[in-house]
Amino acid sequence: MYAVLLQAPAGSNTPMIYNVLLWVAIIGVFYFFMIRPQQKKQKDQKTFVDNLKKGDNVVTIGGLHGRVASVDGTTVTLEVDKGVKMTFEKSSISREATAKTEATE
Repeated sequence: MYAVLLQAPAGSNTPMIYNVLLWVAIIGVFYFFMIRPQQKKQKDQKTFVDNLKKGDNVVTIGGLHGRVASVDGTTVTLEVDKGVKMTFEKSSISREATAKTEATE
C-alpha cells in the first residue's frame, strides 16, 4: 500500500531526478537529526570514561552513586560509603554526579 503511494502515476511527467532528490533529502534528515547526535553522544561518553580520575563523583548505569577511589585499566573502584568499596567496569559508569543533580534530590 505504501509503495503505491510513493510511486508517481503512470502518465506523470515528473522527472526521475525529483524522486532521487527526495530520497537524498530524507537520508540527510535522518543523518543530521538521528545518527550524528548519537555519534557525538557516544564520543563524549567515551571521553568522559577515559578521563575518570580519583575523587570524581559518578553514577553507574544501575543508578549507584559513588566517588572514584581508584582507576585501574578497564575497572574503576567506587567508594559508596565510608569503608565500602565496589569495583565496576569503566563501561558501566553512566555520568558524573554533579552538585546540581544532588541538589534536586
